[in-house]
Amino acid sequence: MKIAVSACLLGQNCKYNGGNNKNERVLAFVEGHEVVPICPETAGGLSAPRLPAEIVGDRVVLSDGTDVTAAFRAGAARTLDTLQGEGVELVILKARSPSCGNREIYDGTFGGRLIAGRGVTAEAILAAGYRVMNEEEIE
Repeated sequence: MKIAVSACLLGQNCKYNGGNNKNERVLAFVEGHEVVPICPETAGGLSAPRLPAEIVGDRVVLSDGTDVTAAFRAGAARTLDTLQGEGVELVILKARSPSCGNREIYDGTFGGRLIAGRGVTAEAILAAGYRVMNEEEIE
């Protein structure tokens, strides 16, 4: 099976703060499968490190108020192209990310509060019919 995985979960330093979210459970789960690393935010042209971003209404903004919606949408489109081109069967995304959150996201106040919702990329790939889970849903 070919599995796309948020690159930060694989240990790539593409997280907003320049670090990663390396997850041993994810690494064990994908062992023996072909893995396609994805990072919609860097695919959309954002650098690492960068300021944190949250979804506010229909926009994505950095903590300083800069609107980065276009970069997030471009990253989602490029990621969807990658999934289609690679024949991916499953996508494992970073929970709560404004790009990759598949169940909940931060509320847009930068206060650490979570709400039900999906990140920009998660929304796009779910709409395209992909099977999606986050690292916390791996058994």
